[in-house]
Amino acid sequence: MLEALKKEVCDANRDLEREALVTLTWGNVSGFNPERKLVVIKPSGVPYAELKPENLVVVDLEGRVVEGSLRPSSDTPTHILLYKHFRGVYGIVHTHSPHATAFCQAGRELPCFGTTHADHFYGTVPLARALTEAEVVESYEHHTGRVIVERFEGLDPLAMPGVLVAHHAPFAWGPTPRKALENAVALEAVAKMALDTLQLAPGLGPIPAHILDKHYQRKHGPQATYGQSGKR
Repeated sequence: MLEALKKEVCDANRDLEREALVTLTWGNVSGFNPERKLVVIKPSGVPYAELKPENLVVVDLEGRVVEGSLRPSSDTPTHILLYKHFRGVYGIVHTHSPHATAFCQAGRELPCFGTTHADHFYGTVPLARALTEAEVVESYEHHTGRVIVERFEGLDPLAMPGVLVAHHAPFAWGPTPRKALENAVALEAVAKMALDTLQLAPGLGPIPAHILDKHYQRKHGPQATYGQSGKR
């Protein structure tokens, strides 16, 4: 079942270590098949080097295991809620990458200071609020998804393919698991650049809007000119 998606999700999970986005098993990648409404996700606690496509777990949008003998990631309810609410998102990555997580722990959004950030994220990467005690007790992972969805009211998750969760860690997503992984890599990279920038210029404001627009739009949308997919 969903063999191609399993391979893509397995490869992306294994690449979390190669891209230095995880320590121990602090992260996971999932993929979503919209036709069958099924999610393929990493099993809980399994080392990345040991992962094989047949180890992955398939769940439905109610969190019920459809295929697989291992327990799915503890973050599965968060992934499911995002797939339910974010149209066009078919891959999700959760990590505790150190620089992006530093912003989460500090309770700070990630400003766009330069064009590297603007190439991937259309402006400031938002911060989702901390969960209340009642939310943690009732269903921690489900409500983690809820606060992300709440924060994205009025935002386009495809133009802003990542979020910081207060006191927790980042999530990134995209139209495929591979693209979600790329966005997670980009998020960690721009978070490190931002921390270095704030040390040099603590009072710096964000990139001017016209430069942000130029760099984001040359890579995204109908007027994009970057790359070789029939574009000049």
